[in-house]
Amino acid sequence: MKRTATESPANFKAVARNTCRLCAPLGACLAFRGVEGAMPFLHGSQGCATYIRRYMISHFREPLDIASSSFGEESAIFGGRDNLRIGLENVVRQYAPQLIGIATTCLTETIGDDVSMYLHEIKADRNADLPAIVHVSTPSYSAAYEDGYDAAVLAMVETLAAKGPAHNGINVIAPIASPADLRHLKTVCSEYGLQATLVPDYSDTLDGPTWSEYQRIPAGGTPLDAIGRMGAARATIEFGFAGSEKRTAGKFLEEQYGVPRYAVPLPVGVKATDRFHEVLGELGQAVDPSRHASERGRLIDCYVDAHKYVFGRRAVVYGERDLVAALAGFLAEIGIAPVLCASGSDAGRLRRAIASAGGDLPDGITVREDADFVEIEERAVSLRPDLMIGNSKGYPLVKRLKIPLVRVGFPIHDRIDGPRLLHLGYPGAQQLFDRVTNALVEAAQDASPVGYSHM
Repeated sequence: MKRTATESPANFKAVARNTCRLCAPLGACLAFRGVEGAMPFLHGSQGCATYIRRYMISHFREPLDIASSSFGEESAIFGGRDNLRIGLENVVRQYAPQLIGIATTCLTETIGDDVSMYLHEIKADRNADLPAIVHVSTPSYSAAYEDGYDAAVLAMVETLAAKGPAHNGINVIAPIASPADLRHLKTVCSEYGLQATLVPDYSDTLDGPTWSEYQRIPAGGTPLDAIGRMGAARATIEFGFAGSEKRTAGKFLEEQYGVPRYAVPLPVGVKATDRFHEVLGELGQAVDPSRHASERGRLIDCYVDAHKYVFGRRAVVYGERDLVAALAGFLAEIGIAPVLCASGSDAGRLRRAIASAGGDLPDGITVREDADFVEIEERAVSLRPDLMIGNSKGYPLVKRLKIPLVRVGFPIHDRIDGPRLLHLGYPGAQQLFDRVTNALVEAAQDASPVGYSHM
């Protein structure tokens, strides 16, 4: 983090202590795993690939290969052109991928490796021997993992999408979500008669069935030809919050090919999901109104039934920007005050995203970007929350604060249900509401000297 001329030394944060963010190349690897036949490739040291593999395997509970150009001392000084060439040759020979997604690491970005030039030279040397290649710049010192994810999705669309003959399909730019969430998005789109190209789609590649033999590249993912047709689609649905100035895949498709873009909030909770269904209804066919009305009605009934257990409680929410903003809106919807919303990202967009999440958010919410868990704990002590909502990296903190943790998002390393947690849509809000309520009830039950068996 750089200090500007207007900042005093007292306000300058010299170091992150137990950071609340993950690295940008990790997000890029997650996005690349959602494309059919794709192999993520990190241009940098082997340690980066090992770290990312460990994090993703521990969350998704699936085997996962990530290639690397494996820098050594010589490469770090003189550049990694030869490492990149040899690494690509090895990947093509051993994996035969349809696409190689190359993400740069802090090391290669720091020394200034010109990866675009290297790829131009390597392609000229090999002619047509290489598969499709997508390159994205992902230095972690200037971006978090959600930024790496978004940048990789944008790079894939910019590289692979084309105009072509118009068709009635729609594009859905998938948010960072669980495989269960991605399956839900596909199901809901199909219920409205929409043929949706979900990009990326790792619902099978990172949550698949048991194999009889090891698959170096798992089946599933968005087909390359489907990405190629995105420029001729009828519309694009992109999840996020209004007013974002960030360049996105949906904005690129709208500007380059004239594909109308529908920006909708991450559908967590009743209001946000209502908006998602409004867009689907506008783009798709009429569906049986009782189908989703019943889901919505059961969710609201549950809100009513458990309101007395959640109303007036206080929560700390942390994680990636869009999820934190969506959860803040959801918590306000059910009567819980999100007293602290924190993210390790320092892009300046979290506060605007929270402001766009809903009109019922209480005043006085503490919003912290570029936060680490030491700062979150220091602020949480004075705010006296009743629970925390976020990934499993917050567990040591809640253990010291003696409050429950409702695990959402990525990574979840201390439970096995991370890939199957549903956050989106009416069913996702139902599951999330039940988990929040039960966590509060269990905490009160455990704190009681006698306990109780009926609520």
